Amino acid sequence: MAFEIKKVTKTYKMGSEIVSALRGITMEVGNNEYLAIMGPSGSGKSTMMNILGCLDKPSSGAYFLADRDVSKMNDDQLAEVRNQKIGFVFQTFNLLPRADVFHNVELPMVYSGMSSSKRRKLAEEAIEKVGLTDRMKHKPSELSGGQRQRVAIARALVNNPSIILADEPTGNLDSATGEEIMSIFDHLHRAGNTIILVTHENDIAMHAHRIVRLKDGLIESDLLNQKHFAA
Repeated sequence: MAFEIKKVTKTYKMGSEIVSALRGITMEVGNNEYLAIMGPSGSGKSTMMNILGCLDKPSSGAYFLADRDVSKMNDDQLAEVRNQKIGFVFQTFNLLPRADVFHNVELPMVYSGMSSSKRRKLAEEAIEKVGLTDRMKHKPSELSGGQRQRVAIARALVNNPSIILADEPTGNLDSATGEEIMSIFDHLHRAGNTIILVTHENDIAMHAHRIVRLKDGLIESDLLNQKHFAA
């Protein structure tokens, strides 16, 4: 099991108003699943992503990641889990503008005490996986949008995470470049990675093998994508 959430709620206080972003969600995701989370604005997608990524904790309920109850961890423990178990890919790339491709990809390992020779080996392998070996010394400003997202994917891969969380990964890209990026996720899934994709675009969600739709903080539907299971 990659992760399991049980009766997870998340409430926020906005002024005098209490907002329920998630209202008792239960879901299991197995190893090497390819899951898309969809829903309109305000449905709870971002809140769900933040909890799955250990960026936030549920107000109630439990979240088990690789059989560990991360919903009860403190901030330092959550940071350790994020660094070891989860790779993030964001719509806005989140690259350091003054660092070249290699140093952007190497960054998650810098604070782990790993030797520089091992960091170099892992960073170069991740960069090769996304087809950017010939751009290793380029800075983000010298890359196209699609190439920047490839760098972000390589950075997400570098610690060999058990789960890759991708939040609107094609949102800043044209449709053709978006399909190129999705082909990388498809390849990573075939190679054994668990992929969790948050998107509002149906054509992007159709790459996933399972689609969960949220509405008003609840799971509206949870269905296998028959496109991938047709005889």
